[in-house]
Amino acid sequence: MKTILLFIISFTLSLYGCKNHTPNASTAHRHESAAEHASHDHEAEDHDHEAEGEGHNHPSLEKEKHTDEIIFTKAQAAKTEFEVQQIQPTTFHGVIKTSGQILPAPGDESVIVATANGIVSYNHKITEGASVSKNQILFHISSKHLGEGDYYSKVKANYEKAKAEYERAQALIKDRIISQKEYEASRLDYENAKIAFEAISGKQSANGIGVTSPLSGHLKNILVKEGEYITIGQPLATVSQNKKLILKAEVSEKYYPKLNSIRSANFKTPYDNKVYVLSDLNGKLLSIGKASANDAFHIPVNFEFDNKGEVIPGSFAEIYLISAPIEQALTLPLTALTNEMGLFYVYVQLDEEGYRKQEVSVGMNDGKQVQILKGLHPGERVVTRGAYQVKMASASGTIPHGHSHEH
Repeated sequence: MKTILLFIISFTLSLYGCKNHTPNASTAHRHESAAEHASHDHEAEDHDHEAEGEGHNHPSLEKEKHTDEIIFTKAQAAKTEFEVQQIQPTTFHGVIKTSGQILPAPGDESVIVATANGIVSYNHKITEGASVSKNQILFHISSKHLGEGDYYSKVKANYEKAKAEYERAQALIKDRIISQKEYEASRLDYENAKIAFEAISGKQSANGIGVTSPLSGHLKNILVKEGEYITIGQPLATVSQNKKLILKAEVSEKYYPKLNSIRSANFKTPYDNKVYVLSDLNGKLLSIGKASANDAFHIPVNFEFDNKGEVIPGSFAEIYLISAPIEQALTLPLTALTNEMGLFYVYVQLDEEGYRKQEVSVGMNDGKQVQILKGLHPGERVVTRGAYQVKMASASGTIPHGHSHEH
């Protein structure tokens, strides 16, 4: 009985010990450290991923975002003529592009003609384009060794004879010895002889009769060769002052309805790449033709302007007739455009050294400015000088290391 009781007590105590069993301190510490370590590693991993998502630069994404960017450094820009302008709406004008010619203004040019028959010689060495002054002797005409005799001597003798006969007729008409008709004929002979003599009087020298310039200017052309025989009235040279010139535009008939809106023009000559603006040359519209030439089907439009010594009379010109205004137009200098396979491009500034190639559609141009129809927006900054250099820089196709992409 005692044995059975001891077994029951022992079994009961063993059951009670299993229910209230707690791990020792060493085992609990190991479990807690492992849990904390796992939690710490997980938080650290999350922290790294947050930092990577917010502050870490992904080279592949950045490169993909800026693959169209062209880098043109400040150092490169300093080596060439470079300019960037902000594009804004402005007032432009309609343009009719045509061709024409530069002509001397009426009264601004004079032809020198021979005042005698004979052999012509140059006074010193005159050349086309040389400056001359009014009354300066340019040619001499001599007939001393010709069979017809010296022209000056003949004119002088004829004048003296006509003068004597006229003075005699004045005395005879008072006494009614000669008729009024005879007197008038004598007077007419005298007047003609006087005019002929005065034309050469005072201009005679050992080299012959001097021929002078009627105005100051320059020799536009010389029409005779030295030693050539010439006759009275034959053109010898042309003197031009070039103070005023005429711009004559030949406009196609299809533009006739628009001609009344024309007020000014720009033009460009073949011998330089400069665009002349008539408003800068005190230019004004002279006339608009009302009919076309029989063989040309063009209507003439004429302007007058001051010549500052850079324009050659007689040269042909590319002309841009300026007509009605166009409000709120986007325009750029022609120097901003580059052409590739018939398409036009400009370079838009993204930041101090970054640029983007942009295709644009263009409208009319006046020789200096071009109308932008599509491809740009107000406020964008565009390369207006040095576009070709930026185009060359784009050939590298790379973005330098360390370049800032703050736009």
